[in-house]
Amino acid sequence: MVRRRARVLIAEDHALVADGYVKILEPEYEVVGTVTDGHALLQEIGNRHPNVVITDIAMPLLNGLDAAQQIKRKMPEVKVVFVTMNNDADLVAEAFRRGASAYLPKTSAVEELLQAIREVLNGRSYISPASTEGTIRSLLAHDREKEPEPLTDRQREVLQLLAEGQSMKEAASLLNTTDRTVAFHKYRIMKKLRLHSNAELVRYAMRKRIIPG
Repeated sequence: MVRRRARVLIAEDHALVADGYVKILEPEYEVVGTVTDGHALLQEIGNRHPNVVITDIAMPLLNGLDAAQQIKRKMPEVKVVFVTMNNDADLVAEAFRRGASAYLPKTSAVEELLQAIREVLNGRSYISPASTEGTIRSLLAHDREKEPEPLTDRQREVLQLLAEGQSMKEAASLLNTTDRTVAFHKYRIMKKLRLHSNAELVRYAMRKRIIPG
């Protein structure tokens, strides 16, 4: 009896990097698709039914952290492996809070990526030795830094799109809603976060890693 290969979905907005993942993984896994933004990742995951998602954090339209959180809420069995350029301890800790099973930098060797995937498929977590310093301290400090009223998933999506420079009309089209609804979400975001201008909104999105800083 032939053992079924694990299914991997790749979320990466740089074509050369995505192609590299496919070449690395295809001998051992079934690559069921590649997507280039966080919204496409959420759309495709229900169609492709992967066992593992490989994603960057800095993704257009919806960042990898928010996408992972939504994936884990709907499909907790899916393993999320972050591969990113940012090795900041606070970001590593946040990734695991959002449901990551593994985290490693893009400078990692090919064998480390393969090892990370094997580990998560066996029910274990993996964190690259290059990413461990300070991560536990950041995880423990998290409760002292919680926002008074966290943003909803949709509010975070709207925040990212507006912070990326999308107009309300463009954001509404991407989210399949109305300009008026986007404007209401923006009003609620500004009120919750006590922000008073678009510049403050963008700075907040960068500080919270919703968009690249």
